[in-house]
Amino acid sequence: MQNVFSSTLLLTFLLAVGLVFFLRAASKDRTTVIDVFSPLPPLVLLNGISVWLEDRGWKNEGGDPDKQLLRFNGNVASSPFMAVFLSVLGGLGSGCLGLVLSQLFPQLGWWPLLLALIGSPMAGIIYKKRSSRIEFLELKLLQAEENQPSVLRLRAHRDELIAMELELAEELKLSSDGSLLSSPI
Repeated sequence: MQNVFSSTLLLTFLLAVGLVFFLRAASKDRTTVIDVFSPLPPLVLLNGISVWLEDRGWKNEGGDPDKQLLRFNGNVASSPFMAVFLSVLGGLGSGCLGLVLSQLFPQLGWWPLLLALIGSPMAGIIYKKRSSRIEFLELKLLQAEENQPSVLRLRAHRDELIAMELELAEELKLSSDGSLLSSPI
């Protein structure tokens, strides 16, 4: 019977490791750099992107005219649903660990079950703290010659770049190498 509880302890430990890696992945920085092209003049292009970003809640932070660089920042909020979901998972996992420990070490009594009270809020709090942050978006004008397509280098969170490419492709005639939309990650 001891072997059954030992293997259950191992599986419960692996569950905890999976939760830790899920928490890390949920709050991982996914900043990406991509070049986009447009036949529109640079001022029209930059103005269109700036208006779109400000409508989405980004704040213009200024930039560097010498380097032809614009910077925006935005506050990324954590998902309340994900925080609750991870708290439930953390509580269930900690409760399972407590049950296994109480079976393996009966002298501990019911005390290992208190792990559920610790693990439940801890997973949600860790997620909330790590995923709530200020993100930055940079636009750099690489090429702005007459009769040549405008070229911008964008540095931002991958999801924001995908949204920009999908929503502004027709309006601003944006095109890129398509790597954002084809990548499975």
